[in-house]
Order: sequence, then C-alpha cells, then structure tokens
Amino acid sequence: MGFRKPGLAALFLSASLALAGCQAVPKAEAPRTATPLPPIVPKVESAAFSGLSAGPNIGSLGIQSGDAGTALASFSESCPKLVSRNDLSGLTNREDWRPACDAARTWPASDALRFFTTYFESVRIGDGKAFATGYFEPEILGSRTRRPGYDVPVYRLPPDLVRDWPADMAMSERTGRAPLGRKDASGNHVPYYERAEIERGALAGRNLEIAWAADPIEFFFLQIQGSGLLRLPDGSLMRIGYAGQNGREYVGIGSVMRERGLLGDGPGQYAGSMQGIVQYLRDYPEAGADLMRLNKSWIFFRELTTDGPLGALEVPVRRGSSVAADPAYVPLGAPVWLDLDRDVADGLWIAQDTGGAIKGANRFDTFWGNGPQAREIAGGMSGRGQALVLLPKGTLARRQQAR
Repeated sequence: MGFRKPGLAALFLSASLALAGCQAVPKAEAPRTATPLPPIVPKVESAAFSGLSAGPNIGSLGIQSGDAGTALASFSESCPKLVSRNDLSGLTNREDWRPACDAARTWPASDALRFFTTYFESVRIGDGKAFATGYFEPEILGSRTRRPGYDVPVYRLPPDLVRDWPADMAMSERTGRAPLGRKDASGNHVPYYERAEIERGALAGRNLEIAWAADPIEFFFLQIQGSGLLRLPDGSLMRIGYAGQNGREYVGIGSVMRERGLLGDGPGQYAGSMQGIVQYLRDYPEAGADLMRLNKSWIFFRELTTDGPLGALEVPVRRGSSVAADPAYVPLGAPVWLDLDRDVADGLWIAQDTGGAIKGANRFDTFWGNGPQAREIAGGMSGRGQALVLLPKGTLARRQQAR
C-alpha cells in the first residue's frame, strides 16, 4: 500500500531503546598509538548481493491443495504488474515471469500445486531466517457527511503537500528525494502539519473531507493499517485506501508505552497487544490523546471501489494469501513459502505489498482480511522460522553464472 502500514505486531511491540545519562569527565591519559579502523563493509541493499542458495524441491514442501489454489489466484492477479515493472531486487527480469503468467491465465485451481512445481524453483535469500507479523483491514463506524457522533475527519490528499528542498539546505546535502512539506507565507518549504496540528484544525474548512469517523482511537489504528472499511449509518460499507502521508515521522506508541512501563505482565500494566493498548487509551483518554499525538505521521485516504484493499503492487490484497515484503529482496508478485513457529501463517503467500517497518531479507507482514478474527490474528502475529522465495526456473543458475 505504498506507505502501507507496518504490521501491527511490529508497530506495537518493537522497542527502540534510547540511552541517556550523565557522562563523567575522563581522566587525562597518555597518548596512545592509533589503531587502524576495520575495513568498511558495503551495506547489502538487495537480494542480488545478499547471497542466494537453492532451496528444497517445491513438491517436498507439503503445500496443501487449497493453499496452492488461493496463491495461484493471487499470483495471476499480480501478473500484469510482474511483466511490466522493474524488479528492484535485481533477481529477475520482466520476461522471466511471462511463461508462468501466460500459463496462470487458464491453469485450473484444482491442479495449482503442479503449476508451481512446473514453473518455479525455491531459493533461499541469505540464511532464510524469517520474521513475520500480521496486518488486517479494520472496519470502523463512519459517515460520508458530518453528523452527530461522527466528528473525526478523513482527509483526501491536500494539494499543498509537495516535495521540495528547504532554501537553507546546502546543495551538497540534497540527495535522494526532496522532503514532503508545504510552502509558508513567505514561499519557504517547511514541514507539513503534524498530527496535533491537523487535529486542532489545520486542514479544516478546505473541503478535503471524504468521510467522517466516529471514534478517534479506531481511526488512529486504521491510519496505521493504511486502509480500511467504514460502516456507514445505513449499513453499507465504504472502502478507503492509502493516498499519501504528511512526511512527518512515525512513532510507534506501543514502544513508548513499553518504555514508560505501561505495558507488561505486572500489576497495573496493560497487555502488550493491540487490545491492551486500546484499553489503556480508553481508560486514560487525555493521556492517550497525548500518546497518539507523539506519532506525528498522518495518512490521507481515497475511496476505493475494488473488492479488497490495494497493496503496493496496485492489486487487491487477499486474506491468507497476500504478504508484504521488502521489494529490495523479494520481487513484488513472487510466491513466498513460510514455515514459522506460528502455524497459522505457514504456507504459500504472494508478495503484493510493502510496509514502512517491513525492511530487509526475510521480513514479512501477513494479511488476514477484515473482521474480529482477522484483527485478533494480526494483532498477535509474531512468527519466526524459515522463508523461501519461489522464482522462475533458471533464475538461480543465471545469477550464479553472472558472478
């Protein structure tokens, strides 16, 4: 989903520890001979440089027939993108996927396992050690128009959100993409409004609202997910998807709560799950609102008419079949095999999405659809094990010859 939502478990439970304290003034020491610095090791930034090895025969993985059938359907939906996009991992070319994609159009779902054994080989990236979290499509109460009880604005992408370089930034520092921001009254490029400013009305009165949500806490977590469903007063559903982000930093409030001792198993602490975090926010509304405002990131939405939320591949993600991955290591659209200590996530997935927290080889975020069960599974998903990426046959041999 573009920005797409880091997985809930990763957002809530990951703790970044900041060390602070006083430093004593060191005693004077005699000069010492300088020790040569170790050589700088280039950072591995894609699968093509992280080490590849052959995985087991696909037929030996124990893929269930139904699992293969749903994966085939998702793979087929990905094919128009697979054969038209560049593979950021450096592992494949567009034409590598064409034979499998041509066959997928008419291949019967009942014989899907043979499809994967015919056209693919399994490859281990790095050591293959995988970590997977989960995400879902939340459903919250909303309205297309503002009415009593529906006071939380759902904004479309504002036209004044632009990329540019601050005037006081040296040319030597202007690398990569220019930062998101807005122009102030003097025409200077400044950071865009953060969450607290938007909540105080920075965007009000500009006709940017596409809908209104009923619950600020539920909408906060829908923003983290990056897409969701609004249950309208007449009972119908409105699907909204990621349109953009304000360019401000994301702060996982679960990490902050853990650092403050609010989460844990002790007396007075709350469970370190989505359910525990939400309960704290409801028990302490003022402190909870302050916590949520620490996350300066704000997500803008658009209405979707698809039958599922759109992933980064711009195709609908499917329950129990779509997974988010780092496209520098896994070609978007490629099948992925997971064997984890959370059995519910074992099986064949299709990489169709990305995530802000989904970085590195063998890091995945599994999609569980919508509804209470999806929310429960995704909120508690934290699985470790092994991962294999399925690539068109001959990919590994070609990579090895290119060395």
